[in-house]
Amino acid sequence: MSNITEFARLLDEAARTATEVDQIDPKSEMSLEDAYRVQQASIARRLERGEKRVGVKMGFTSRAKMVQMGLSDVIWGRLTDGMRVEEGGKTSFSRYVHPRAEPEIAFVLKKPLDGAVTAVEALAAVEAVAPAIEIIDSRYKDFKFTLPDVIADNASSSGFVIGPWCDPHQDFANLGLTLSIDGRVVQVGSTAAILAHPLRSLVAAARLSAAAGEPLQAGWVVMAGGATAAEWIKPGQYVSLEMEGLGGCGFHMGE
Repeated sequence: MSNITEFARLLDEAARTATEVDQIDPKSEMSLEDAYRVQQASIARRLERGEKRVGVKMGFTSRAKMVQMGLSDVIWGRLTDGMRVEEGGKTSFSRYVHPRAEPEIAFVLKKPLDGAVTAVEALAAVEAVAPAIEIIDSRYKDFKFTLPDVIADNASSSGFVIGPWCDPHQDFANLGLTLSIDGRVVQVGSTAAILAHPLRSLVAAARLSAAAGEPLQAGWVVMAGGATAAEWIKPGQYVSLEMEGLGGCGFHMGE
């Protein structure tokens, strides 16, 4: 427990001060359960400082990425209000270490989701869906990390931007999308890349968060996972997403 507490303090300070740190588990000897305990303790420090829990982010939602990492399941992280970036607004590059952007689809819930649920039950709990961008950021030196490192570091989650909320009863299984930087398209993809249907990511979020004793709550946002590879971001750039049928969102990366 002492190591978990110390690792949580180290990673929390790294995120708070945007400072690189050495890997906590370079030989991948830590169990995934302990890695999640580090993540939970690290986020608890943010909550103690006054941030509020606002949702969950899903990671490794690409089947190919799961195979590459030797995983049989997705990973997840926790969202707080301190991570929210206003749509069309600006965030500072100085807040991050290695920032990258991923196009995603987001859900907001109108009622709790707890444990094992079907896709139909998950959809019934959704108030709205929206195009979204996640700002991911590993705090480890030289961008080197193991899977337990990633999980402990809040699954590399650092910020999120949400576009217009839309009717969740439209078909969002296979929506085309483009991610652009300064108006130049850098990624083209589809929401189908998220576990073949983004609802599967929401079902997994309900299962995993409940297993951690933190079931999904009404009003929470669930970021469903990257629909394409992530793109590196530099100071002064404008990152934007356009998603078929749902509109778009974007943000400025300041100095």
